[in-house]
Amino acid sequence: MPMLARVNQRGPLPAMAETSAIDAASKRLASALDALEAAIEHRCEADRGEEGLVAQVHALGADRSRLASDLDAAVARSRSLETSNREIARRLDVAIDSIRTVLDANDH
Repeated sequence: MPMLARVNQRGPLPAMAETSAIDAASKRLASALDALEAAIEHRCEADRGEEGLVAQVHALGADRSRLASDLDAAVARSRSLETSNREIARRLDVAIDSIRTVLDANDH
């Protein structure tokens, strides 16, 4: 197939100039494709990083929920122990008073 000379405002382009223009356009296209490929790879890496962060946030949320539950259980246990401690202290006071009463009665 014979190569046709392109016509521009100045007249026909020589076949050599047309080949150079095609080569330059091919190089620009290749460069643009390389830049696009690099941008796609960068975006994929960013997406993977984002997925990792989402997984970490989810894990932190699960840990927070577990810790909140553990804290609630510990607070409930602490309140129960405080109640038991007060009851034991009350009973000891009653027992001490009873012992003092018995000792005082025996001393007289």
